[in-house]
Amino acid sequence: MTRPLLLGHRGVRLRGLSRLSSRLPGENSLAAFEFALASGCDGFEFDVRHTCDGQNVLWHDPDLCGKTIADSKYSQLHDRGGNTLPVLEDVLAQFGKRAFLDIELKATGGEAAVLASLHETGLHSKVLASSFLPDVLYAMKRLNAGLSLGFLCDQKATLAHWREMPVGVVLPQDRLITKALIAEVHEDGRQIMAWTVNAAARMGQLARWGIDGLISDDPRLLYQTFHSR
Repeated sequence: MTRPLLLGHRGVRLRGLSRLSSRLPGENSLAAFEFALASGCDGFEFDVRHTCDGQNVLWHDPDLCGKTIADSKYSQLHDRGGNTLPVLEDVLAQFGKRAFLDIELKATGGEAAVLASLHETGLHSKVLASSFLPDVLYAMKRLNAGLSLGFLCDQKATLAHWREMPVGVVLPQDRLITKALIAEVHEDGRQIMAWTVNAAARMGQLARWGIDGLISDDPRLLYQTFHSR
């Protein structure tokens, strides 16, 4: 059994996992990414949205403290603690040379800005850009045909279209993955990664089936599952 790529979901994600200490860093933060790497993971997945003045900010939801990110300037956005959000460029500078980065693009319109940041740091050939949105994936493919792209899906009907997507990696939600699907994706010359996998038994099962990557809210458990012996 080959060990799959191990990625922390948003670095580490406390919500929904009572076993994780509330003292851990919040998701989509530089500290959360450091935690994922310190736990032994190969890298992490994180979310990127775009402000109206062209900044690539790290945040999952479309709104932050009552403000719509797409309609706001970066200087207007602060979390509940009054802090500004980290941006993609912070992640590339701090982690680009020592971690696998899965950059999830949450909205259309910022594809060129993301690619510009990747080119400036020389990392455009060393990351995965993923999205639920076909329009984002087609735009990224058109702007840079060599960029590694991943198709995210959480519905069976959507997953059925994975062959049509201009991607090298298919990323279904864990509950959609079967041994047969993994074989089909591999036969088509692509890779497949699972999210969000939070149980050790399921991590092991997917690895035995040949999954290429696992994304988990609990990066410490993810690492320990494959290094406990």
